[in-house]
Amino acid sequence: MTTDRVAIVTGSSRGIGLAIAQALVERGDRVCITGRNAESLAEAASGLGWGKAVGEGRVIAVAGKAHDPEHQDDVVTKCMASFGRIDFLVNNVGTNPVFGPMIDLDGDVLRKIFDVNVMSAFGWTQRVHRAWMASHGGAVVNVSSVASLRPAPGLGAYGMSKAALSYLTAQLALELAPDVRVNAVAPAVVKTKFATALYEGREAEVAAMYPAGRLGLPADVAGAVAFLLSDDASWITGQTIVLDGGSTLVGNLG
Repeated sequence: MTTDRVAIVTGSSRGIGLAIAQALVERGDRVCITGRNAESLAEAASGLGWGKAVGEGRVIAVAGKAHDPEHQDDVVTKCMASFGRIDFLVNNVGTNPVFGPMIDLDGDVLRKIFDVNVMSAFGWTQRVHRAWMASHGGAVVNVSSVASLRPAPGLGAYGMSKAALSYLTAQLALELAPDVRVNAVAPAVVKTKFATALYEGREAEVAAMYPAGRLGLPADVAGAVAFLLSDDASWITGQTIVLDGGSTLVGNLG
């Protein structure tokens, strides 16, 4: 089944972003995927829906840096030109280039983390709102993290940026209601290349700390995001939904 609805998913050449794009394509939405590397993005696009969605003109891919305003403008322009609307936005892109005490962190690195993890989400939301959602409504989902919930050793910069993203989620939900819903998901460790350092070589040990008995999979996050971008979630806005296999129940943020 196809729908007339259209989504932009940032950081979707692999991992969680690609799984979200796949879930939306499979339910019939048209999707614009973005990512830094044009080659890997093209490969991701061709793989969505086993290539059928691309051939049917239901998937487009636009390469660029998510926090670059010119890239954001380019994506929104191409999405409107190709599909004529933007109903959904998923701000999935994120970065975490450092691990260690914040007091030793170079200020420029912290600014870069906020540019990618917070300012890009604001910029994307502002652009899609102006292009379509202000007049027609829509829904936004930001990908936050359980690291936003409280301080954790070594994750200060990342956690602070994700806490800011969760706050931005609530603020925009308040400002854009009732026509635009804005929510977030906050995953714990999900088995992606981005999170490899958190479990590689000791997956069983890490998984044992989760009441659910396993780490997350990209599809776990994708299912929750697809729900939030559906009419079934029409009374949910301003929320950050924790997806953690129960890990925060036992005080684990990793």
